[in-house]
Amino acid sequence: MKISQLTTTIAGLLLSFSLLAQDHPHSGHSQSLPEQGVSMEHAESGMSSMSGKEQSMPPMQGMYGLYPMTREASGTSWQPDSTPGMGIHSMNGPWNLMWHGYVNAVYDHQGGPRGDNQAFSESMLMGMGQRPLAGGTFGLRAMISLDALMGRRGYPLLFQTGESADGSTPLIDRQHPHDLLMELSASYSRPLSNNNSAFVYVGLPGEPALGPTAYMHRFSGMDSPEAPLTHHWLDSTHITFGVVTLGYVWGNVKLEGSIFNGREPDQSRYNIETGKLDSASARMTWNPAPAWSLQISHGRLDRPEQLEPDVAIRRTTASASNQYNFGPNRMQTTLAWGRNRKDPGQTSDGWLLESTLKVGERHTLFGRVERVENDELFREGETLYGQMFKVGKLSLGYIYDFASFQRSQIGVGALISRYDVPSDLKGLYGSDPTSYMVFMRARLK
Repeated sequence: MKISQLTTTIAGLLLSFSLLAQDHPHSGHSQSLPEQGVSMEHAESGMSSMSGKEQSMPPMQGMYGLYPMTREASGTSWQPDSTPGMGIHSMNGPWNLMWHGYVNAVYDHQGGPRGDNQAFSESMLMGMGQRPLAGGTFGLRAMISLDALMGRRGYPLLFQTGESADGSTPLIDRQHPHDLLMELSASYSRPLSNNNSAFVYVGLPGEPALGPTAYMHRFSGMDSPEAPLTHHWLDSTHITFGVVTLGYVWGNVKLEGSIFNGREPDQSRYNIETGKLDSASARMTWNPAPAWSLQISHGRLDRPEQLEPDVAIRRTTASASNQYNFGPNRMQTTLAWGRNRKDPGQTSDGWLLESTLKVGERHTLFGRVERVENDELFREGETLYGQMFKVGKLSLGYIYDFASFQRSQIGVGALISRYDVPSDLKGLYGSDPTSYMVFMRARLK
């Protein structure tokens, strides 16, 4: 994509964001107020961070239970209650509405003999609304992305694998783009007592109860413009074309199960795909304190990869996220593990440790350490095809938001990545290659 196209994309999205804000003159950026199960200390902290105008708005309750909406993230996943609220909030009759989004214009340089350079844009715009209905809460969510504009081959990212650009050739050392339609879902929850509730969530596409919060929604990972190497061990099911989830919330514990279409999206990024609900998963999440969220999940994905139609995957994940707020500063750290057991095939693990620190309103530092076992780095017929390799990666980045408006921010940033390459691959990838990205970001706040 040319720089002129990137500029046009940014300008168009910023204009859309501005129009959205003008359509809701009473909207405001507000952190949801804590409700049952959250300490008074947390409640007072949330109130003190809001202006008088924002405090006059009713608190946003979660879609799936009697807790603050700051607990909810992608799909039906949870994050720490004390995670800062983001986006434009407004009331329209009985509807409580929220908009959130960003766009990044990126120049990507991946080092070493198998690296590449590319300019591209990646983006996300999400709208959600909820209202009381028949003694419960009815919710709608929609999310779109213009990632498809970067082309079907996505962008260069060393040691990343998964999906295909043409339906016949696997993507290797590249990250696939997201589909135009990332989520279109509806939910209904109903309280059963003061602390308990039951809910149903339906999406086409949607996100099943499997893995931690998706990386572009995790406070610890959302500021990085590159996808984690562990994406296909942890949260690759965040765009699933057909999912039904039933859940039960008991205080600060959530139990849920999903049936869904196990196939990952194909190379056609603008359509809605349909298929059998042939896969299943279960997840338990516990928020023992406002600063913590823990989850463990397991699922069977039937034929997830288009190029491996006879292979199923049993995926197990566990993660812990901690939110630490001090003064005007916000920090979240996530530790996550995922295991894919192919049937038939090998078993591989992926580990991730990531953290983001926001210092005041303008400075953001982020970092990520990963280690994965990958047997998809070579195509069929190549000498090393099917062999498993352990790869490590360290990424560090910084963003400076130089312009801040009532509803949005614009900033510039950079990240640098260093890889730990197995000795058998150094002749092909180079000795511990270094990569970097520089980018400009606009986002709603």
